[in-house]
Amino acid sequence: MTADLSRRAQELQRVHDAVLGGSRPPSRPRPLVARSWSRVMQMGLDPDGDNARDPLPQSELERRRRASPLAPVVDELRRVLTSVADASQFLMVVCDAEGVILWREGAARVRVRADDLGFSEGAAWTERIVGTNAIGTALAEAAPVQLFSAEHYEQKQHPWYCTAAPLHDPRTGELIGVVDVSGPALTLHPAIGALVESAVRLAEAQLWRHHEVRLARLRRSSEHLAGPFLVVDEHGWVAHHSGIARRDRIEVPVAHRALAIPGLGMCLPERIGDGWLVRPTELDHTITARLDLAGSPGNPVLEVRSEHEPWRTALTPRHADLLARLGDAGRAGLTAEQLSIAIFGDGAHVVTVRAEISRLRRVVGALVSTNPYRLADGVQLMVLRPPAA
Repeated sequence: MTADLSRRAQELQRVHDAVLGGSRPPSRPRPLVARSWSRVMQMGLDPDGDNARDPLPQSELERRRRASPLAPVVDELRRVLTSVADASQFLMVVCDAEGVILWREGAARVRVRADDLGFSEGAAWTERIVGTNAIGTALAEAAPVQLFSAEHYEQKQHPWYCTAAPLHDPRTGELIGVVDVSGPALTLHPAIGALVESAVRLAEAQLWRHHEVRLARLRRSSEHLAGPFLVVDEHGWVAHHSGIARRDRIEVPVAHRALAIPGLGMCLPERIGDGWLVRPTELDHTITARLDLAGSPGNPVLEVRSEHEPWRTALTPRHADLLARLGDAGRAGLTAEQLSIAIFGDGAHVVTVRAEISRLRRVVGALVSTNPYRLADGVQLMVLRPPAA
């Protein structure tokens, strides 16, 4: 096993030297490695030099640890990854979504070697900083990565292997960190990759269980309320409902931004504990919006008033144009094709229009309805245009 790994390391060294030296390699690097080397060479990193490894101050490291969504599952990762027989041969590393090492555990002798490499807590291990490595390349590729010896870009990393897998928030799908196992190259075990991916899946399952506990706590805190309503968490997951059909999730609430909920109509979210109470607006359900196109050129502003607290936001010129056209269209609204013709002069930009409307709705909430695109019921829009020349 060790002899095979040693021969493989020598082969990879020849490939590495040839590719980075601009000559014909004896064999091609793996596509993943070739893509990463190409990215890193374009960044201008020196494979033979001391590329920067400036760790964060301890205070910033501790702040990131406290804020990390991975904090609740670090113990689970430790239990899984340090319980195997070969745990004394490697380091377990947990990074945030920016590639900063937040937690590191392993045998003292391996930690000392890692310290010499700058592979320490608080250091960022992205491709831009340290070249091709499992952590940075897993972030760049959004996929699990295993690198052995001279598949790393930097010469000083060649005595190592590293295996990393991205970890996602099961509630949102957002990438929230990377789990990595690294050690001396000649101690690589073929099961390491499967071990890391299993640990990530278990951690994601544990995060989901934490999510369910938070929803249950939010549900208990809202059982006294009278419907119809929804109670949702920070990400729009439904904890409790009354007087409305059950659903799993709604659009993420934002204070004072209207939401259109099927079965409830126009709603304005209200803070309740760690979540949101979403119920129909009261009184006449009227929301008055003013779109100012006459102020600072190229900086349109939308102001919204209702029986709740008013709010205002800047819009891009394109989004302001879309909103104004929907206001002019009235209750009939406009299809994506009609908007494409109005804005671009033909109907060939339907996909672009749909994407722009989706971005607009993330800014203005349910002021805009779909099928067809139009102002939502109860929304009155006044457009202030610059005077004609």
